[in-house]
Amino acid sequence: MSNPLSFVITTDSAEHTLSLGRVIARFLKPNTVICLSGQLGTGKTTLVKGIAAGLGINSDNVNSPSYMLIKEYNGKKLPLFHFDLYRIDHNQHIAYLEIDDYFKRNGVLVIEWAEKANFFLPEEYLQVNIRFKSINKRIFRLSAKGRLFQNIVCQVEKKMRGI
Repeated sequence: MSNPLSFVITTDSAEHTLSLGRVIARFLKPNTVICLSGQLGTGKTTLVKGIAAGLGINSDNVNSPSYMLIKEYNGKKLPLFHFDLYRIDHNQHIAYLEIDDYFKRNGVLVIEWAEKANFFLPEEYLQVNIRFKSINKRIFRLSAKGRLFQNIVCQVEKKMRGI
């Protein structure tokens, strides 16, 4: 098993990415924050669709909130608050979104382009960096920021590797 602070997996299709999201969702608790980083088209929203499905949300209703900045979904397990900060270019604009209020709403907060919100992130969160490997393959690095997320990273690795 890899370092409990991080885990790397390559997905070979959108369905594999959805599966990774569903596995991540199994281990999420209220007030979980997941930060997603990666170029356009790497699969951030596809991963969110998988997380949503794992939370009991119809993933067909999940899409990128680029123009709305945030979308809220009520799940059977937990609500999902999906932020997309791609169009945000200044910390002051992020402050207007009041992201920190969502940290206390007993749901899962997923932030695409989270690197733009560094000043507003809690001390502990799950960081997911995504890179292109080829046309269908993506490399996902899940990193625990804080002790609470080490267990999530370990459990996701066990499920995805079949350990």
